[in-house]
Amino acid sequence: MDLNTRRQFVKTAAAGLSLLTLPDLLTAKPAQGTAKKKIVCVGGHPDDPESGCGGTLAKLAAMGHKVTIIYLTTGEAGIPGKSHDEAAAIRKQEALNACKILNAKPVFAGQTDGSTVADNAALEHLQKLVAAEKPDVVFTHWPADAHKDHQVASLLTIQTWVRSSGKFSLYFFEVCTGEQTLIFMPTDYVDSETQEQKRKSVYCHTSQDPPGIYACGHAAMEDFRGREAGVKAAEGFVRMTGKGMGTIAL
Repeated sequence: MDLNTRRQFVKTAAAGLSLLTLPDLLTAKPAQGTAKKKIVCVGGHPDDPESGCGGTLAKLAAMGHKVTIIYLTTGEAGIPGKSHDEAAAIRKQEALNACKILNAKPVFAGQTDGSTVADNAALEHLQKLVAAEKPDVVFTHWPADAHKDHQVASLLTIQTWVRSSGKFSLYFFEVCTGEQTLIFMPTDYVDSETQEQKRKSVYCHTSQDPPGIYACGHAAMEDFRGREAGVKAAEGFVRMTGKGMGTIAL
């Protein structure tokens, strides 16, 4: 293959693998005829998507995009003194309330809080849930997280991305950075203009001590990411790359 042919091949390959990025999604204008997109967020428990990227999900929903939150578990082990069934009923209702505020559709994947698994059956199930939404962009936990359920949610989503025939852009969010999310360095930022809407969604999870969630560092995270992005407050994300994404057309 001569040099010119190789260059054309690289350009064609890059064009074929071009995916919708978060900046593209946020800066598109209705006048440009941009079709509404489908957004999916996969979180380990009720309150994780809300605290990790609730502002971004609210912002995308307000722009007219369809947002779905897939909760890997229903938080069965998250309320001391309550049975798994009792806790799941409480936390599911809290998640439903939060999704109403974010204008998102809730989906529950059916795994058990504290006992999540990343086997072939779990992967196949999540693949089906994600494929049913036909997403353009997916958010999930950062894989280097101290919580096992967060790691499982991330791993299953990564494998879903790898195995998906219809490619979507994949972004990782942070929760309680320094205590749970570790070694996180954002590649993208979203201005948290919907900061109050996010807070209201987090405060729907009354069983989880919402002030404690923010005391875990979320307010500081929004402030610091905002400083990095040059705005009042922001949420940070790491974009997944690979399988030809980001190919430079020489």
